Order: sequence, then structure tokens, then C-alpha cells
Amino acid sequence: MHGTTIVAVHRDGVTALAGDGQVTLGDTIVKRGAVKVRTLADGAAIAGFAGAVSDAFTLLEKFEGYLETHKGHLLRAAIETVKEWRTDRMLRHLEAMLIVADEEQILTLSGSGDVVRPDDPVAAVGSGGPYAQAAALALLRHSDLDAATIARTALLIAAEIDLYTSGTATVLTLGGPDDGAEGDGADDTRDDTESNGAGDRRGTPGHERGADPEATP
Repeated sequence: MHGTTIVAVHRDGVTALAGDGQVTLGDTIVKRGAVKVRTLADGAAIAGFAGAVSDAFTLLEKFEGYLETHKGHLLRAAIETVKEWRTDRMLRHLEAMLIVADEEQILTLSGSGDVVRPDDPVAAVGSGGPYAQAAALALLRHSDLDAATIARTALLIAAEIDLYTSGTATVLTLGGPDDGAEGDGADDTRDDTESNGAGDRRGTPGHERGADPEATP
């Protein structure tokens, strides 16, 4: 269920969220350019997911609703989402991992009732998550690279190790002096999509089950 990689990095007032684009059916890659990261609440937050696509979209809609109810308070929205996810008879069966972030913090949400704010401003989920997190931490501590470059590079490194991470990397950023410089101005994020050069890797059954991640309601 977690055959993907999502990694988030915060540095110097900018939060970057990167996700790979591979989708498989059985042992065949059917898509390399799926989008597993998205903006929420008119650019107030960004989010990414690993797991069943339809389940993740349901949870993201719940989170976005709570985010609007709590006027953009990320932590309160996350806690309310996880509380409902954990206790609701239907939602408790949803299988996904979420990373949500704003200009100040990064949170990881799970169906076991966890809302985790990491000690370091880096978080990652999915099969390649540990590799991406290790790479991002090393770059954060030993380089002056910006958040988007760190997130993108960490994803590329994970793709070299994890067979289920591949395709096209999509990077969203939130915050910073250039915030909203690209696009039509209605969205606070910047979207930088590029091939990660590892698109020839093969996936396995169960990778990103369900609907096409680009088919956002």
C-alpha cells in the first residue's frame, strides 16, 4: 500500500513537498506522471499521500474541511482528522499515510491515531520514505541548499534505492519571498515537475491502488 515516496522539507521559511509519479498495475508500470501532492484550502497548506488513492482523497477532504473550520490552524485540523479517522466505523478502514504542511511546520498523520511533528524539519512516508528522509536530513545539515532542492534531491536518491519509487517528481513549495510567483496568483504554492531519471524501474502489485491520482474531484 505504501509503494511510493513523499518527502517534505522546511528551511528558511519555505516548506517543500515532493512526490514521485509511478503507478503500477500488477507488475506493469501504467503511469509515471501521477501527482501525489496537492495544495489545500486555497494554498494555506500542502499535502502528500502514500497508500490507496481513493482512501487518501477521502482523508484529504476531511482534513481540508477541518483546516477551513479552524481557520488554517494546521495542528488542530490534523488532530481532528486523525480523531475521526480513528473512531469512525467507515474511516477507520481507510489505508493511507499523509504528510501535511504549512509555512511553519510539517506533520505526519496515520490511521493508528498518530499526529507526528518531527524533531527535525523533515518528514517522509512510503516505501522509499526512510531513504528520502535520511538523504534530506544529511543535505539539510551539511549543505546550504534550499528546501525545494533538498526535497527533490532526496526523492532522486530514494528512487535509486527503492524499486517502487520512480516516474516524474512533483515538488510543491509554500512560503518564502517568491511565494506565488508562478501560476495565476490564486494559489500560494509553486509546482515544479520534472522527470527523476529513474522511470525504467519496475513496480510490484499494490502500488498506488485505485483511481488515477490526477483525477482530483
